Amino acid sequence: MSFGRNPHVAKAEQEEQKAADAKDQHAAELAWREAARQWDRAAEREKDSKRRDEYNAKAADARAKADGEEPVTEDAPAVPRDRLN
Repeated sequence: MSFGRNPHVAKAEQEEQKAADAKDQHAAELAWREAARQWDRAAEREKDSKRRDEYNAKAADARAKADGEEPVTEDAPAVPRDRLN
């Protein structure tokens, strides 16, 4: 581990990868929830407000994915599923 680096960022990214590789829905949900928890921990340790906001947004996205929702990002506004072709 390097000095000055937030170890929870790597742990959160690892949990996101586990969620992507999960073989069933329950395992993916657990991994997304753990990723959200790690992003929260990373945000708590972060001193830079810009990164803290980024980590909090990633935690919210991970929780939305755990709940089976598509996260809303600034790049792609939410579109109701019935309007998708």
